[in-house]
Amino acid sequence: MEVHSRDYAKRARAILRDTPGVREAVTAATRSFDDHRRSAFAELDGEALRDWAEGVKSHALTHLDRYLEQAESRLMERGAHVHWAETAEDVHRILRELVEREGVRRAVKAKSMLSEEVGVNPLLEAEGVEVFETDLGEYIIQLLGEPPSHIVGPAIHRSLEDTQALFSERLGTATDASPEELAGAARGILREAFLAADLGISGGNFLVAETGSIALIENEGNIRMSTSLPRVHVALVGIEKILPRLADLSTFLQVTSKSATGQPVGTFVSIIQGPGGSRGGEPDGPEELHVVLVDNGRTRLLADPEAWEALRCVRCGACLNICPVYRQTGGHAYGYVYSGPIGAVISPGLVSLEETFPLPFASSLCGACAEVCPVRIPIPHLLHTWRERAVEQGLTEGTARSLMKGWSRAATHPRLFDWIERAMAVLPDGISRRLPMLRDWTRGRSLPRATGPTFREIWKDGIE
Repeated sequence: MEVHSRDYAKRARAILRDTPGVREAVTAATRSFDDHRRSAFAELDGEALRDWAEGVKSHALTHLDRYLEQAESRLMERGAHVHWAETAEDVHRILRELVEREGVRRAVKAKSMLSEEVGVNPLLEAEGVEVFETDLGEYIIQLLGEPPSHIVGPAIHRSLEDTQALFSERLGTATDASPEELAGAARGILREAFLAADLGISGGNFLVAETGSIALIENEGNIRMSTSLPRVHVALVGIEKILPRLADLSTFLQVTSKSATGQPVGTFVSIIQGPGGSRGGEPDGPEELHVVLVDNGRTRLLADPEAWEALRCVRCGACLNICPVYRQTGGHAYGYVYSGPIGAVISPGLVSLEETFPLPFASSLCGACAEVCPVRIPIPHLLHTWRERAVEQGLTEGTARSLMKGWSRAATHPRLFDWIERAMAVLPDGISRRLPMLRDWTRGRSLPRATGPTFREIWKDGIE
């Protein structure tokens, strides 16, 4: 996927100006997700569960080579083909070879953020393959020609009216069709695609090293169709998705579903260990299973002693659902496949800070993301890390750097700080809205006005 993160501010302003309905749609959906998450975790010892999940993922990441080799061995024992892809270009090469060898002309695709990251759809279409997204939300945005707006709910930025108009134009449904009628229209097209597809593509929520099991979570049943009906199945799995033991999987399935949508567990959970037929020893399933273990910047991020913890992410979207900044625009403003708080800390590591700047600054640093993360990724701390590096690399504006140096000096000199504090208290809004740094902050708010003694005055009086 192309990276447009440097245009974050421009894209955010355009969404707020031109599509005001996005804020309402995204806010409604994410608040619903978060309310369900709260209810789900209220029934458990959530803190102990998060401690355990953090420990398992950190252990797996710090022993990654061992567990990946174990998973490879188990998969190959069951007849699967295992490929290693260091870059997106390696993924493209593997898919091209499969398409050419197998004569693939139609592919059905399950929801996969990794496939968005490495640009699977454009690659297949360039090879003459007709590609169908089979998750309903993904199918909607495919018809729109848009990328996903959310890790879990790719089309939450679109209203029912938007979808009614889209399906009426593209599928011939009534302009006032009910959600059930819209889903039925998509189902009719996608079922035909399932039956005629040569290739099925999925991601992988988890990969168990002990057994070589790929676990997939879904709510619609489309993944099972994509992974079993076509004669060839390709699973794209990020190397960070590894779990050591099969015993770990059941808890992670619950943690992920509860954090994402508040469900006890996904409606459908598929565990794939090899192909079907005589080769795989299973009565059902594809004739060939290809598992592509994708790096694409992950080992570089893992080697970063200050930022590696972002790789614990299970892609639940809980941090997006709670984020007051993400709720204003949805994911498209971020200009890359991973948005919200996790996108702001993982994208600089996977791509580069220069290409994804200023995402680490697209946060209020309220800390809510860290409070809901099921694997305890210290997102606010990582945001600070990337911000510091941005300043060190000279990516921030020269004016901003100079002002921050001045503020640092003032904050360490009490008399100067006292003078600035008093001046700001009487500074007219018209002036503050023209000053660098304050300009954006005061666009939608006024500076606080002191109505009594300052904190420093109260503190001084208390000491004396």
